[in-house]
Amino acid sequence: MTAFQIDFSDNVATALEEIAPGTVTLRGDAKAPCVEALEKIPEGHKIALRDIAEGEDIIKYGVRIGRAVKPISKGSWVHLHNIHSVYDERSSHLDAVTGAPKDTRYE
Repeated sequence: MTAFQIDFSDNVATALEEIAPGTVTLRGDAKAPCVEALEKIPEGHKIALRDIAEGEDIIKYGVRIGRAVKPISKGSWVHLHNIHSVYDERSSHLDAVTGAPKDTRYE
């Protein structure tokens, strides 16, 4: 299992394939050779490279992309269920797995 850390300052890496709990090899501008995944993480989603406190910035590409809405443990899945995007105000209204809007009723 592999994930890619884009910038040395990032506190998340992107899963290059679906990740199961266990050792994940880090590629790119990685601070460490690996991280232990605590849970299943879908391909293309983020894994925490260290513990992230509630309210702390999520850093990817060397820039702030979001803010943690609750504590995130190292090795956990980082996505809409535990962060708020600083770019997309609607992100808090999207289903964490499917990305479907939860604030719009379809009939």
